[in-house]
Amino acid sequence: MTIAMKQLEDERTFATPGQDRRHELGQFLTPHPVADFMASLFEARMQELDLLDAGAGDGALSAALLRRLCASHHRPKRITITAYELDEALIESLHATLHGCQQECERLGIEFSATVLNQDFIATAVPMVRGDLFVSHQPRFNAAIVNPPYRKIRSDSSTRLLLRSAGIETGNLYTGFVALVTKLLADCGELVAITPRSFCNGLYFKPFRRDFLESMSLRQLHVFESRSAAFSRNDVLQENIIVHAVKRTSKPERVIISRSSGASGSSVTQREVAYRQVVSPDDAEQFIHLAEGDAQDSARAIMDRLLASLPELGLSVSTGRVVDFRAKEFLRRQPERDTAPPIYPCHSNGGFVHWPKEKPRKPSAIVSNEQTRELLVPAGIYVLVKRFTAKEERKRIVACIYDSHQIHAPLVGFENHLNYFHVNGHGLPMSLAKGLAAFLNSTVVDVYFRQFNGHTQVNATDLRSPKSKCSKLDRCPSLGRRFRTSSFRYARVFQYSRAQTQIAFSGFGRRALQPQSVRRNSRRNPGVASSAWI
Repeated sequence: MTIAMKQLEDERTFATPGQDRRHELGQFLTPHPVADFMASLFEARMQELDLLDAGAGDGALSAALLRRLCASHHRPKRITITAYELDEALIESLHATLHGCQQECERLGIEFSATVLNQDFIATAVPMVRGDLFVSHQPRFNAAIVNPPYRKIRSDSSTRLLLRSAGIETGNLYTGFVALVTKLLADCGELVAITPRSFCNGLYFKPFRRDFLESMSLRQLHVFESRSAAFSRNDVLQENIIVHAVKRTSKPERVIISRSSGASGSSVTQREVAYRQVVSPDDAEQFIHLAEGDAQDSARAIMDRLLASLPELGLSVSTGRVVDFRAKEFLRRQPERDTAPPIYPCHSNGGFVHWPKEKPRKPSAIVSNEQTRELLVPAGIYVLVKRFTAKEERKRIVACIYDSHQIHAPLVGFENHLNYFHVNGHGLPMSLAKGLAAFLNSTVVDVYFRQFNGHTQVNATDLRSPKSKCSKLDRCPSLGRRFRTSSFRYARVFQYSRAQTQIAFSGFGRRALQPQSVRRNSRRNPGVASSAWI
């Protein structure tokens, strides 16, 4: 197998498709160290292996698993591989890899067969899943190892319609692949897949999460510390995750969370956490949390003390309605009569919005008329959160305040790269806005948010997840009395906001989020504080 893998590496160097073709297919070939790690996650000692490799590329994943099985003391007696690959440029390399696998199996006396299908996996698998009349049989695999293509699919595309016909609602190829593979697995079949981490949260992936978590039992989730190290040749900026799951409706008591840098030869650390800490039974969104250490555990514990969501308190969060290319004819370089300020992320400075900018690169006004009225909101005080943050930014959630007392305009438009908090479409009291912005900008919220958000996008759905009421309100006498005696709704929400802010910035919260080594050092040297965590 060593000679075969060296040959595969050499062929990969010359056969890798160009950048444009790779982007078109959403294709990123699996590095061999990552393939070996994925293969090591399989648990079952199968006498007969029926393996599905959908989006097989040059066969690195199948080869890695077969190499591991052949080195085991409990070798299978029979191995069958079904490999799908759409890109013709890789078919020759795939055949060569599987031929090397066959030679190794013959040397060890293992019965081996492989089928290479130069076909669109989705177009081929959907009729099987649907049980179409002219499909001879629906294959059942007891193992699948997958690095699916990553690419968005339009809602009106033939691929989206095909998936929908099989009961799969998703907007990306990778979740479409994984959903189909899951349906083709036999009971107790194992799946190991490397995908973007984006499915762990967000409204768009909710149907996929619901179906996947219902039919599959999570065993291990592996996170890469670096966005680019694992796929260093491919300029991958998505955070990736490796999922090991078994097709079984019963859930384990504990799940392994592991991590590595992703670089070749990097060490792997792992810990076991309760399943309910990964997927809370009380979470309607079914977000998948990846608590990788003590800091994440502490943040989760702090946030669990806040029982009511923001919508339950009368607060809403929406995405800005002004989309540049759609509103282009109404945008102006400078303010004019009958225009409103369009607020962009670049207007945030020092926790507040400053408009207009002295040398604007973005439009400084949007026409206010009947055609644009639905894009604008009434003047008021709003808390804004950037929807996109650079991966280098220290905080994933960056909040600021729009204050209509500083920007005199009856209407305002928030650009689509901003989310804004409001009460029934109107602004907040300044006291509440300050408390909410401080809470959102806190380290506690940032650490908690990163457990389920693995990309640089902050969706409105994600912002509805953090809790905002102190569960121990009855133990805070002064806050409790003010809450019970106040009938003014804003005042009630404000008291909750003060309670949540006290938790987020309490000495307990800061200490809990410090690494254990820092906490021990702080006890020995009371004057030492960790600026990285406070």
